[in-house]
Amino acid sequence: MDARWDYGAAVRVVRNLRNDGTYPGLPTGAPLVRRGSIGYVVDVGTFLQDQVIYSVNFLDAGKIVGCREEELIGADEAWQPSRFESRERVTAQRGLAVDGELLVPAGSGGEVIKVIRDAPGGVAYHVHFDCQPGRLLLLPEMLLAPPAAEAPQCTTPTAD
Repeated sequence: MDARWDYGAAVRVVRNLRNDGTYPGLPTGAPLVRRGSIGYVVDVGTFLQDQVIYSVNFLDAGKIVGCREEELIGADEAWQPSRFESRERVTAQRGLAVDGELLVPAGSGGEVIKVIRDAPGGVAYHVHFDCQPGRLLLLPEMLLAPPAAEAPQCTTPTAD
């Protein structure tokens, strides 16, 4: 199995890292390293013989964290920071419609499924709104806001 980075390589983490239970001294789920942070590869190993795992020293955080290859990019590669991350709750800034049909009322809650950093025009997101089960919408960052304390209930149009 070929490793993309070698010892000493500078890498950037592309998503927030949380303790999966393998980082000592912190509870499972505790934040470890913020997305966009740069660290240096100090060891390369494997997990289950099919995944390359990099031990990365994040000097600013004072932590050495195991990272999967898909969680990293080279420190010199283009990086587009995002306001939201996968699995974060968001609200629609305004009503969202397709072909004149309102699908998601303004203020409706949803969950980010995927962050698209290389979308034309900037960061975009695949979002699943509570009122549209099974449907993903691709939205630019400007249409989303952090969750409101009390998000209004989504209502779906009913047939007359």
